[in-house]
Amino acid sequence: MSQQALTQVLRQLPQYPNRNVLVGSATADDAGVFRLDADRALVQTVDFFTPIVDNPFAYGQIAAANALSDVFAMGGRPLTALNILGLPNDLVSSKTIAAILRGGAEKAREAGCAIIGGHTIRNPEPIYGLAVTGLVSPKKMLTNARARIGDLLVLTKPLGTGIVTTGIKRGLTSRSLARETVSLMSRVNSAGADLAERGLVRAATDVTGFGLLGHLASMCRASEVSAALSVGDVPAISAEVFHLIEADCVPGGTVQNLKTATALVEWNRTGRVQKLLLADAQTSGGMLLCVAPRHLPEVSRLLKSDAVVIGKITRRSARLIRLL
Repeated sequence: MSQQALTQVLRQLPQYPNRNVLVGSATADDAGVFRLDADRALVQTVDFFTPIVDNPFAYGQIAAANALSDVFAMGGRPLTALNILGLPNDLVSSKTIAAILRGGAEKAREAGCAIIGGHTIRNPEPIYGLAVTGLVSPKKMLTNARARIGDLLVLTKPLGTGIVTTGIKRGLTSRSLARETVSLMSRVNSAGADLAERGLVRAATDVTGFGLLGHLASMCRASEVSAALSVGDVPAISAEVFHLIEADCVPGGTVQNLKTATALVEWNRTGRVQKLLLADAQTSGGMLLCVAPRHLPEVSRLLKSDAVVIGKITRRSARLIRLL
């Protein structure tokens, strides 16, 4: 569902307050958080999608990394996961199914997460993902509601996965870019837990289906702030991404994200190609971190070359995001 449509649906649902629910659906965060005691809280999330690459093992890895990253984006560490699998049994072989599940299992093992079961259904199109449970300290968890004026916005992965995977499906993406993008999407955002445990970051979100603009807008709403983005500093996976956009190789989700962003963003002189990159629907994207300037050197050291400053948090204004 589009971000706008999902918001309209959630507004119609009844609310049942619970003092142990530290993060629910109200702030459109990456996962829910439920307090167990003063020092421990459960982090819970679920994510799945249809294949975005042809290789079943890589598909399993990407889908698992995408789900696991929600826990890391909250500052937690995943403990257990359940497989979610839907398949047209008559069209997909048992060998292919096993490869998908092996890819997910390998990525979960890498993240220190045990897959303890799952559920399968018949479905016209393959779907795969994980329901993940993690653990976090309530005192150190990250949310999208703690951004503060003056924080620097740090992005940990370049943008463009939605555009590149659309190009792969259409046979327009080079082999080198396809390999680079699969590798990028398979990388788990485990640094989120390291940063939270060290007290270096207080607000974060991962950049996935609603694009950079959509997830940043949710952060601004939840934190009652606005943001200024330096368009020229936002990294793309490759210059080839811009060529794909110019060839109209753009997924429907990205187009919808851009429509939703129209009322939220002060565009200034930003061109169409750059707008679509900023709105691109990411799969297993990077984290968007709010970092106090004094912590930037240590955050950069931990993230190494993955840390790119793309803007800052500002006072709340009429538009949630201003592009520079």
